[in-house]
Amino acid sequence: MLQSAPRGVGGALWARQSETLRHVGAASLFLRASLAAGTGRIVITADLDFPRLLAALGSTSPGLMLLRGGNYSESESRDYVRRVLMSIPQTELCRSIIVVDRERIRRRWLPV
Repeated sequence: MLQSAPRGVGGALWARQSETLRHVGAASLFLRASLAAGTGRIVITADLDFPRLLAALGSTSPGLMLLRGGNYSESESRDYVRRVLMSIPQTELCRSIIVVDRERIRRRWLPV
């Protein structure tokens, strides 16, 4: 999100750069989502922008696994992914947003 820009000419430049970076970030998310959908994969991320992008697009794919609730070690991440893969059929993963936190696993069907 844009924060208050500094005053003066530099502030206008800062605001334009921030807006450009935001568009580049959205394009990058869109590209990764498109690649995953085109290859039948799901996206595993901790980035909250992915579910927002899928919701904004009304997308039915790719599936998304969102790791929430703090920093996870690599082994914790693998354990959570393993739990999801064991509890949700593969055919449903590619059509869902799966939210994983330390307490539970929640599923929401696409489109959101």
